[in-house]
This record gives sequence, structure tokens and C-alpha cells, in this order.
Amino acid sequence: MKIKPTLYLPVLIAVFLVIGIYIGRQLSYFSDINQAFYALSQNKKISNNKIDNLLRYIQEEYVDTVNLDSLSDKVVENILEQLDPHSGYIPAKDLASLTEGMEGNFDGIGIEFNILNDTITVVSAISGGPSEALGIQTGDRIVKVDGKNVCGIKITNEDVVKRLRGKKGTQVKVEIKRKSVREILNYTITRDAIPLYSMDVAYMVTPLTGYIKISRFAATTYKEYLEAFNKLKIKGMKNLILDLRGNPGGYLDAATKIADEFLSDGQMIVYTSGKARPKEEYKATINGSFEKGKLCVLIDEGSASASEIIAGAIQDNDRGTIIGRRSFGKGLVQEQSEFGDGSALRLTIARYYTPSGRCIQKPYEIGKQTHYYEEELERYQNGELYHADSIKTNEKEKYKTSKGRVVYGGGGITPDEFIPLDTSGRNKIINEVAYSGLFNKYAIHYCDNNRLKLKDKYPVFTIYQKEFEIDNMLLNDFESFVAIHKIKGKLPKNQSSLKLIKTQLKALIGRILFKNEGYYPILLQEDKAIQKALEKMN
Repeated sequence: MKIKPTLYLPVLIAVFLVIGIYIGRQLSYFSDINQAFYALSQNKKISNNKIDNLLRYIQEEYVDTVNLDSLSDKVVENILEQLDPHSGYIPAKDLASLTEGMEGNFDGIGIEFNILNDTITVVSAISGGPSEALGIQTGDRIVKVDGKNVCGIKITNEDVVKRLRGKKGTQVKVEIKRKSVREILNYTITRDAIPLYSMDVAYMVTPLTGYIKISRFAATTYKEYLEAFNKLKIKGMKNLILDLRGNPGGYLDAATKIADEFLSDGQMIVYTSGKARPKEEYKATINGSFEKGKLCVLIDEGSASASEIIAGAIQDNDRGTIIGRRSFGKGLVQEQSEFGDGSALRLTIARYYTPSGRCIQKPYEIGKQTHYYEEELERYQNGELYHADSIKTNEKEKYKTSKGRVVYGGGGITPDEFIPLDTSGRNKIINEVAYSGLFNKYAIHYCDNNRLKLKDKYPVFTIYQKEFEIDNMLLNDFESFVAIHKIKGKLPKNQSSLKLIKTQLKALIGRILFKNEGYYPILLQEDKAIQKALEKMN
């Protein structure tokens, strides 16, 4: 039986129509690709998205299967590398950990730990955290987590974080071996928000001079500063040393609020300006609580961004003395935008300028980020960290402070009083001991064996600071401890090296017993920058 053409003609037309649409799309697609590559070669603008077309072309035609998400991340990273050293792409997996440090808390059990002899060892329980509330102590060894052995399995720091961190309100069971207790201790810890402090320590250096050290500028920094300042004020503080050495910066808002505490109403703190961003000024208000007392700010090559804003504001307004070494020179302002997949982009949108008009940013070459971050090594090699006359100043960029003093631009804040890098007492052996963490490991070992005796003899830090001594017996024990850990060579016996070793050990043992309040006052008692600050104040 013959089938009439009228019956299958509509089907054929439909088939040809679908094929035509498909071929048309393919031709259009390859036309887009060809147009994109032609435009690249001719350096012309086109309406099509070259990156999308390229990635689609790779996905469709590349000889092997590729992870398009990973490839897209690389493309974005490479584009941003061609802009400046501080614009960057943050993958979704890294964004949370980078953000939590600035927000001032994370969820977990609240311990600082080291992995010693393939065992998770508690360095300290964080103040205000659930571990501290349960009585977990420095030196405790965590041997099991949720019934699973974590001792002697070559566990890594990442593994520890994965096992112990978790959402607030969830529980984790840990089994702990404590030196002074025979049986294994069992704890069920309810995870909570763990406070991250940006204020390392605040104490009175002399009866009239307070010292505050800030490690970064986070969401809680200003509040922490005010609490510390008010406590020192009650103790009789008239002068202040603000230590920003090694502080890489952080939130602009935290820095301007703290700078406002030192400056009079209306004085400029910093201003920003960019191609698409009009000049924005940040000025002091009437709220300053320390506008008259003597002030010294300590900086070094690790002080960057927000740290430099405070140092520049103090220097340009002739409010205090800047002491130390030239700061890092990070004066680019980033704005963060998040993508739908949880990743984020940080794009430089402006520059920071001090009140006198200096741009804080040091010079950089586009696409040479490695060289940019190795500039600190160049400072070491050219002698800048040891000699003030080796500091590179741009004679063409002269500016004046409010009182007419000449200051220079060209990158970073140059201190009013130079303090060279202190390497006294150090040699290859001591450096190796320090880099191996053996000072800290020995302090934990020593406290493990003497905790009850130490707590009984030194109930408060003032007694410990005055009476505890690193004697020859302890030094010999430390030397034996170092030898066990296969450090080649003997510890030096010269006076400066012995002084360094004793200071390190006493400070670290003090931190285990009394936290940071037992660490910094000992570690910094011979600090040249603090001594210079006290000299200036007197």
C-alpha cells in the first residue's frame, strides 16, 4: 500500500526545521568564536563575551574533559593579576575562613593547639570558649574525637580543624590524656561562637605609661581598644604606646575610629580617591578620649594598610611620635563583591592618602606580584632594616605636616625615630630551634611536669615575673630536649644568646600559666622600640 506524500510531508518539514535551527546555532556559535579570536588579534571591541565563548569552545571541543568551574576560577585570577597586587579572587571554599578572622568569631570548641609527637596538644583554651568553661588545660593531649583515634595517625592541622570545628550548638566528644591524671578524661563539648581577639595585650609599662598591642583591625577591634584603654586609664595611665608592628591592617572603620580617639575635632585622618570614586574624607570628631596625652606609635615593615592610616594621621597632624622602621606601603582600597556560587572578588577602587596628601601605596609593576611581596627581602639586603640612611625616600615627593615638618611620599610611612632590626644573640642554631617550635614545645613539656608546683609558688603573674628564674638546671634540661629533637650543634653560651634563650623560655612558660598577660611583659622588657618611646616621653 502506498503512503500519500501529504501524510509524511509535515513530519519531514518539522525534521528539516529542527536540523536547520541546530545548524544555524552551531554556525552562529563558531561565528562568535571566530569573531572573538579575530577581535583579539585586531584589538577591537566586540559585543560578544570573549571569555564565555572561549570557555564554551573548550568545553565542547577540547580533546579531554575539563573542570569548567576550576578553569573559570583560573581565568578570573589571571585577569585580576594584571591589575595590581591587591585585587584578587577568593574561591568559595576559602571565603568563609578569610571572613571569620575579620568578623571576630567562628564556631568551634575554642582551643589553640599544636601537633606534638603526632598528638593534638592543647596550647591554650580560648577565653570565653566552651573548652575553657569545661576546664580543659594547656598540655592536655586529645587522643580520640567522637570515638575515633587521632593519636599517632600523622594527623594534620586541617584534619584537626575539620574534626573539632562545627556549627554552634552541635556536640563533639573528646578523650583527653592529662599528665597529672592516670585515667583518660572524657568531655562532651558543645560547640559555640568562639571570640577572636585583635587586641594581643594591654598593660602598664611604667606607673604612668600604658602599652596596647593590636594585631589586626577587625569588626571588634574598636570595642576591644576602648575596654583596654579604660582599664589602663583607671590604673593611672597618662602616656600611651600603641604597638602596630606586624599588623597587616583590616577594616578602615576600625582604624579611623581609633585614630579619632587621638585627634581633635575636624582634623583629617585619611582620604580616599579613585577614577570612579570621588574624594572621600575621614575626619576626627569631638569624641576623642586621648587627645592630649603623650603618644608613641610603633611600626615596622609588617605594618600595612589600616596600621599605616593611623601612623600617617598621627605623623601628619604632629600628634605623636612614630617609632620603628618604614611600614609596608599598602595604600590601595579594595571593595568586595560576592558571586552566586559563594566566591568573591576584591577589586581595587581607590587609593589611601594621608592628611598631608601622601599616597601610602608603594610602587608596583603590573603582573609582578611575587616581586612586590619580596620587596621586604630587598630592604634586608640593601641594609634598610639596619640603617636609617638606607631608607629610600623620594625627594620629589615632599610634603609638610601641620607644623611644617617635611615628610616624604613614595610608599609606606617613614618613622620619626628609626629602630634597627634586633638580631643580638641569634645564630644559626638558635634560629633553627625557633623555627622548629622547640621553645614553645619545651615550655609545654616543662609545665606538664611542674604545673601544680608552679601554680602553688606563683599564684599571680607579678610574683612569677619577679621571682621565677631560668636557672642552669633548667637550661641543661632544655639543651637535652633540643638534642633529642636532632638539632645539629650546641646552643651558644655567650651572654647575649643566653639572655635571649632565658627571655624566650620565661615568656612562653608565663603565657601557659597566665596567657598573653604573662607573655608580652617579659618578652618586651628589653624591646628597643619601647625603650625609645619611654625615652621620648620622659
